[in-house]
Amino acid sequence: MIVGPVAVVIVGGGAAGVFAAIACAEAGGDVTVIERGARPLAKVRISGGGRCNVTHACFDPRALAANYPRGAKALLGPLRAFGPRDTAAWFGARGVRLKAEPDGRMFPVSDSSETIVECLLGAASAAGVRLRAATEVEAIARCDGGGFAVTLAGGETLRCERVLLATGGCRTAAGGVLAAALGHTLEPPVPSLFTFTVETPWVRELAGVSVAAAEIAVVESRLRERGAVLLTHWGVTGPAVLRLSAWGARALHALDYRFALRVNWLPEVDAAGLATAFAAGRREQAARLVVNAPIPPLPGRLWERLVLAAGIARETRWAELPRGAARALAAQLSGTELAVTGKSLNKDEFVTCGGVRLAEVQFKTMESRACPGLHLAGELLDIDGVTGGFNFQAAWTTGWIAGRAMAGAPVDARAG
Repeated sequence: MIVGPVAVVIVGGGAAGVFAAIACAEAGGDVTVIERGARPLAKVRISGGGRCNVTHACFDPRALAANYPRGAKALLGPLRAFGPRDTAAWFGARGVRLKAEPDGRMFPVSDSSETIVECLLGAASAAGVRLRAATEVEAIARCDGGGFAVTLAGGETLRCERVLLATGGCRTAAGGVLAAALGHTLEPPVPSLFTFTVETPWVRELAGVSVAAAEIAVVESRLRERGAVLLTHWGVTGPAVLRLSAWGARALHALDYRFALRVNWLPEVDAAGLATAFAAGRREQAARLVVNAPIPPLPGRLWERLVLAAGIARETRWAELPRGAARALAAQLSGTELAVTGKSLNKDEFVTCGGVRLAEVQFKTMESRACPGLHLAGELLDIDGVTGGFNFQAAWTTGWIAGRAMAGAPVDARAG
């Protein structure tokens, strides 16, 4: 059966798709959203542990773009058109205030993702968006006379002038099949934002211990990050690990997630500084056991394990510490090597790098260069950010631009 015509069909009812639908409808477009899942905005509902990290309080577009391992250059212009300040203003104008936490992450004041979901669905309904859940798109074809025919499971066909694909990350080959069928090239998907599996027993025994400012590096590459590291019952995680996994997503995939990770637990203290600290230990704590006298700010439990890993007997006192043992301890503090044997996905983010090749998209309108009238937004593109609200901001930004452009409205956050 032919049902038509509609001006715009959006495939995907996630953050980018719904936000684009609202932007398009509020600018005068006639919009239908097709979502294959039973509930739209599923990822929004569970993100941030149910709090929804909406965006990040970084208001300089260039500094903001630096948080995207893939897509930084392409996003620079779009982030100037619709950035975090615009996101906060958009939600604020609809009754949802956002707050910034000390690390820059921005959440709804309610600390509930349902607040964001209800706001988006309410705005979509008020704008006249038709949202069809539990419906799958089987094919999209260009029509000879212009526009598209969108075939749904069961045989129903929607005719429209423009289509937006916002189907999410291409975690499987099927994820980008519609884009590929319309002439797009897909960069191979690989995981981003994951933690490292480390089977070293003492690491797992220290689950819950964290170091605020460690430096980690992959021995087999130039990958290096500095920041908080948390030991867990499966290995290591924390902001430094997640950032390194994002920037090194393809390199670590090529290594099959098996590599040597070097950890400098005291990156602010050089070899001379460690020598001075050891000398102070011998002089001021001569009778104390080395395992019981950590160098600040290292946690005592971690210090104890590093001392033992350096081959220093538990009963050794500072006054008895041989020079060779001191060198071994310094080596452990500045370069502990851990064998990484795999990865665990960061469940709050579900981020995959890969997707539609960025050179095939016009970022001023998010329109396809390969298929006029087709637009793309969100994680379907080969764009991914580090943890902290950056991936949602990319969804709001690309969705906003696509929605406005499809309605023929100016792509400017101040318009509407």
